[in-house]
Order: sequence, then structure tokens, then C-alpha cells
Amino acid sequence: MIQTSGPIRHTTAQGLTIIAEQMPVDAVNFSLWIKSGSAAEPDEHNGIAHFLEHMVFKGTKRLAPGEFEKLVEQRGGTMNAVTSQDYTCFYHTVAPQDFAAIAPHQIDLVLNAQISSEEYERERHVVLEEIRRAQDNPRHRIFSKTMSTAFSQLPYRRPILGPSEIIESLPNEVMVNHHQQHYQPQNMTAVVVGNLPIDELINTVEKGFKPWQANLPSPQLASILDEPIFQESQDIHIVDSKLTQGRLILLWHVPGVNQLEDTYPFDLLARYLSSGRNSKLVRELREDKGLVSSISASNFTLANHGLFWIAAQLPENNIEQVKTRILEHVQALHHECVDRDRLKQIQRQMANQFIFENEAPSNRAGLYGYHDAIANNLEAGLK
Repeated sequence: MIQTSGPIRHTTAQGLTIIAEQMPVDAVNFSLWIKSGSAAEPDEHNGIAHFLEHMVFKGTKRLAPGEFEKLVEQRGGTMNAVTSQDYTCFYHTVAPQDFAAIAPHQIDLVLNAQISSEEYERERHVVLEEIRRAQDNPRHRIFSKTMSTAFSQLPYRRPILGPSEIIESLPNEVMVNHHQQHYQPQNMTAVVVGNLPIDELINTVEKGFKPWQANLPSPQLASILDEPIFQESQDIHIVDSKLTQGRLILLWHVPGVNQLEDTYPFDLLARYLSSGRNSKLVRELREDKGLVSSISASNFTLANHGLFWIAAQLPENNIEQVKTRILEHVQALHHECVDRDRLKQIQRQMANQFIFENEAPSNRAGLYGYHDAIANNLEAGLK
């Protein structure tokens, strides 16, 4: 494992949180985490956070559309962005000697997006095409239906991309207001990890934000409702003519990031049940009985809630039998001891994966950004 002295957390006078770490790898990753994703949208503007992610790259008064990408690529760097339910993140990786030149441009893009009418209409068609492609993808359709089934109150029930009918009619002015409200330093965490002194990393980021003098109130996020837990088991049947095999998904409500310590056992449980050929579900239902072509368990953790689910791909005639066996395995966990050797093996695997995945500056920056911006608990990302 690459050893470092650990990250430093610094808060500027504008309320911006900067997390910096020197890491002996010949690269610097810089990410800006906006603490607003699709869950911060009102229903009538569903999809605006993702659409805005696109528009941020359409330039500022200083940068023409596409100029930032060209500047990064000319230096052999990479850049991208992502919108989730709980955050939007913009990031790039360049060589250490290029960081001071590139970082101010990314800050300029994020804070000063122009959102011109011409570029807005042009990009609207791009986003609508992305929605159409997603709707044509069976995995995306299944995921969307799963989320809308699992949540009746929380905004997680809505698609991140939003529906076409909203994007088609969304006015430019609404996006400008959304950007002004949410893209403010006090609603961001900036993370920079790479092979430069920590003071230099922090100073470069802080200098890039200094021209931003907006004096606006803290963003007013969409109200977060309580999600009622499932009171009883219920079956929901969906017909999708484009599927060649059946799908079975079993859902349970579990804690989210706001109860971070309580999420860890469910991460272990997902691995215990379905990781590897010798796991409980895979061994019986796929390897021994051939009832499924694939089966997996996962703990999907969101800021204000979580979902534990078990998903199988299988012939439709096997659905009831497989569902029964899965529920029997889950019920057995209430009164039978788990295989301690298997549990220790899973714990070692997860610990080693955590170590290996955080050898790169981009992965380590993602770890710090997520835990600080979403979990409000940077220390948890260091364990």
C-alpha cells in the first residue's frame, strides 16, 4: 500500500471545504463535489441536475465550449463528471506540473457556467437521446422500476435522467436559477490528491475560488421525507417483452449513509451470500441446481436510505422456487450461526479490496469526497 501522511481538511472564508493529500504517484486528481444531485430537485424539474452537468462543459466568459476538454487532453490528462441521486461531481487527472494551470479552469467551468440559450437547446437534444437510449436498455429499465417500487416518498423513486416530457419543456431560466442556488462554495467539497506539497494543493484550489464573491444564502434543498418501511411482503409482476429471461429482485429497506456504521454489516452480508462460486446462493441455485444463470446480492447505500437486494436472472418457470429458497436462506440468518471461516475470508477480501482500490489518486479522492460531502464523516473514509 502506498503510504501517505493522510489528508488535510481546510475550510475557506467562503465556506468551501478543501481536502488535500500528497501522494507519491506522478499524477494529481482534482474533484469538485456539489452536494446536490437528482434528490435535490423538485418533481416538476426532475432531470435538471443531470442536464446541468452537461451544460457546465458548455463554457464560460473565459472558456469556449469544449476548450476545457482540449486543454486537459493536450496535457495527456483525463476528465469527466457524474450525477447521482445525492451529488454531482466534476473531476480531472493531470501530471503534477500541469495542475496549477488546469485547476482554475475547472473551477471557472463549475462556478461560472454560461448556460446560453443556443447551447442549451443544442444540448437538450443530446440529453433526450441519452434518455431514449437508457429506456431501450433492459438493465436500466429494471433498475428504474426497482427504485420506483422501493420508494414511495423519497425522491430516490425518480430517474436521475428525468422523463423526456420534463426535459423537452424545461426552460433555460430554471436551470440558471438551479445553478445559482446549488453551485456555491458552501455547498461544495473540493478534493485534490497527488504528488505536490499539501500547501501548494490547497493554495491552488483556494486561489481559483477567490474571484467568486457571490453572497447568496445556503442552498435550500428539496425536503427529505421519511420513507415508510415495508409493512408486509408484496409481489409486483412486470411484463417486459424485450427480456429473453426472467428477472427476480427481492428488496429490503436498510440504513443509509446517515446511519453509516449500520451499513457495514449489510455490505458484508451481500458478499457472504453471493460472492464467488462457494457462496450460499451461488453454490446452491446456480452451481448445484442450475435454477439461475446468475444471482447476486448488493447493499445500495444512499444518503438518507438504503436498499438491500438480491437479484437473479433465470427461466420464468423457476421464479417461485428460487424466491422460496432465497427467503429460506435469509430467514436462516436469524437463528443459525454463519460460517466463521467464510466470514473472515470475506472480511479479508473487502479489506484488501479497499487497500488496492485506493492506490490511485482518483480513487482516494473519490473516497474522501464521498465521505466528507455525503456522509459528513471524513474520518470514516480513513478507516
